[in-house]
Amino acid sequence: MKSVSINGIARVNLGKSFAKKLRNEENVPCVIYGGNESPIHFYAHSNEFRKIVYTADVFLIDVKVGDETVRTVMGDIQFHPVTDKILHIDFIRVFDDKSVKINVPVNISGNSIGVRNGGRLTQNMRSMKIEAFAKNLPEAIEIDITNLKIGQSIRVSDMELSDVTFLNNSNDVIVAVKTARTAIASQEEDESIESDDSSGEASNEENTKSPESNQSS
Repeated sequence: MKSVSINGIARVNLGKSFAKKLRNEENVPCVIYGGNESPIHFYAHSNEFRKIVYTADVFLIDVKVGDETVRTVMGDIQFHPVTDKILHIDFIRVFDDKSVKINVPVNISGNSIGVRNGGRLTQNMRSMKIEAFAKNLPEAIEIDITNLKIGQSIRVSDMELSDVTFLNNSNDVIVAVKTARTAIASQEEDESIESDDSSGEASNEENTKSPESNQSS
């Protein structure tokens, strides 16, 4: 998994008025928690977080506050409901001997045979929640849909990744190929053609009956 570094400044004042002042100065109040360690409250300029917030990638984040550097992953983020400005970020400590739970993006690859036959691809999960030790955390969950046919799906229960536990409901559908209207129309058109051909053959048989047969009738 990729790693990035962030330089933070320790927060001495934890009041709401000071947090508001920080935000007005384009800073983001943050906290690091996890394990038996005391929480670390800090802030950093909003530009420090662009590389980890506005991307689908997942990172191990080394947060440096004073003389201490803490390895973390990003937890909850609060955004302003109107401006979408970052208001607060939680970071979770990462330990070598303890597993961590995070959400990682799902990457779909391959050209599904079902889509090539007129099906419609639906991706229900853009990310998945997993648990693993830091050294085993993947940057993304890779899913190849090449052999996925119309009516088939890939569920959480179908996923296998060494040293990683998937925490979503095992019955949840990650990606599926559904029957599209174009596929239905195409199928009905084929059936109509076959029906017309059969009628034509029957008519030809009647027209090609021998004169003797016609006379006897």
